Amino acid sequence: MGDPAAQPNAQRVSLADVEAARELIRDVAIVTPMEQSRWLSAIVDGQVWLKCENLQRTGSFKIRGGYVRISRLTPEERARGVVAASAGNHAQGVALAAQLLGIRSTVFMPEGAPIPKERATRAYGADVVFEGAVLEESLAAARRFADETGAVLIHPFDHVDIVAGQGTLGLEVLEQVPDVQTVLVPTGGGGLLAGVALVIKEKRPDVRVVGVQAAGAAAYPDSLRRGEPVRLESMKTMADGIAVGVPGPIPFAEVRDHCDEVRTVSEESLSRALLALVERAKMVVEPAGAAGVAALLDTPHDFRAPVVAVLSGGNIDPLLLGKVIRHGMAAAGRYLNLHVTIPDSPGGLARLLTEVGASGANVLEVMHERISPQLLLDEVEVQLQLETRGPQHSEQVLARLRERGYRVLE
Repeated sequence: MGDPAAQPNAQRVSLADVEAARELIRDVAIVTPMEQSRWLSAIVDGQVWLKCENLQRTGSFKIRGGYVRISRLTPEERARGVVAASAGNHAQGVALAAQLLGIRSTVFMPEGAPIPKERATRAYGADVVFEGAVLEESLAAARRFADETGAVLIHPFDHVDIVAGQGTLGLEVLEQVPDVQTVLVPTGGGGLLAGVALVIKEKRPDVRVVGVQAAGAAAYPDSLRRGEPVRLESMKTMADGIAVGVPGPIPFAEVRDHCDEVRTVSEESLSRALLALVERAKMVVEPAGAAGVAALLDTPHDFRAPVVAVLSGGNIDPLLLGKVIRHGMAAAGRYLNLHVTIPDSPGGLARLLTEVGASGANVLEVMHERISPQLLLDEVEVQLQLETRGPQHSEQVLARLRERGYRVLE
């Protein structure tokens, strides 16, 4: 593939491009809040700030780049309409930008895209078509649509205007936290990371910029090692907002030249981070948007403070939110599954549940098993799923039950 910067379509983005983009979106995108996080600051032993792009219009940073790109179309291009491919956030950004500018829009989404994102995209006036299992297949369909109809393809990350628009977030970070030392940026195709890294390194080269990808969809680490965009053979992550199989040449060149590191986080870390943001920061964030906080929780002393973690999006299906919260609680050791043997006599189960309640645990599920080769005739095995305050509390629950004479297996 060669050096992306040397390819004809791998134009470079400048700080002047980002500053010009800021003027274009001044009355469209809001300057999102920068909230100090006391609980994360205590963990890091230094100031941690959350850049709340989950509170941006359309619920993510995508309106920044989408509006810049579409606003620069010629009258003839506007008349043909625009087409995009997205799992949801870019879709909403494109749909709103097109609506504001009076342009017809069509969006291709992969099958299984979150329902709230699809509904919001339609509400902004876009025609939505489901095609493909992953974003790259939807993008191929969008390209075919563009070829057939003349609609202008608005790529989710591989265009100088998109990168410049996303880079406006970097300008806000430097203004809101002038003494920042580390910036953590959720990363998929790299448009946001490219823009933010470019801005920060141009204005504050001493600041460390770290991209964070889901381990199950991390195209950047290997691509950076090889010096060119490399396609993943497969992807599996709950973080649909950063599930991109190959970097684009344009953001790749900027990430390669301006970003200090791209690291990965597990699904368990994403779940824990999302749960912590809901509980401690009172922030509803999608899994992709929690990636920076996940990296911070994984290795809090890797990052020099003050730290800014970008919450890149908050568009999450309520059903998925419930699942992720339960997953996060399990990953944080707040679920305890037990098999307890009790006498098969009246009041036996009630006494067990009384002990569990006295321990401060919450009973989520109870099941009986009376027939098993491991049980005596006068015994019953009770399976309990409990909610606890964490690993230490779980150990206290186990100790209490064993002290009361119960045979307990985890």
